[in-house]
Amino acid sequence: MKTRQYQILKTVLVVLPFYLFTSLPLTAQTFTQRLQKHSGSQGTVVIHQSDSIDQLVNTTVLGNVNRPQTPPSSPASGNSSTPAAKPVTPTTADKTPAGQDEQAEEIAKPRTIKAIGYRVQAFAGGNSRADRQRAEAIRNSIKSHFPNVPVYVHFYSPRWICRVGNYRTYEEAHQMLSSLKSLGFDQCTIVKGKISVASY
Repeated sequence: MKTRQYQILKTVLVVLPFYLFTSLPLTAQTFTQRLQKHSGSQGTVVIHQSDSIDQLVNTTVLGNVNRPQTPPSSPASGNSSTPAAKPVTPTTADKTPAGQDEQAEEIAKPRTIKAIGYRVQAFAGGNSRADRQRAEAIRNSIKSHFPNVPVYVHFYSPRWICRVGNYRTYEEAHQMLSSLKSLGFDQCTIVKGKISVASY
């Protein structure tokens, strides 16, 4: 009798781990499924994304996580594991005029890196609101004369600073300095520091 019980116990111990490990990937949840899981009195997370984003988020370094491929459920399907998503109505911030996407691509900034170079300092004031407004007014004035040249307004404690351009050489900065002085910005000086340079 003991040998029969021993055989049954041995069979169960061999079959049980095999059964558990083969059915485990079928019930495993992906990252996004865990986020969307409704639990008790906590809030509900609803994620709207394309299939390519879902694959990107829910894959591992070694490959795809084994998960059942189920189509996204509609609110009428009655899927009880995840709450039904309410349709999203666009707000005024979401509504964009036709053609604005093309404009956004044209305006997209190129990638930049930081390097040591020169800028022309057009204004250095105090730390008051009036000094900030004056720095911004100088920026706007310079931008109206040189629309393609970057102009920066920063607060470097304890003062507001307005600096112009990203120049790798002192000579380039000196050309801008001469142009600004001819426009009446007599306080201008050349300063050395970090500049933004387009990466190629």
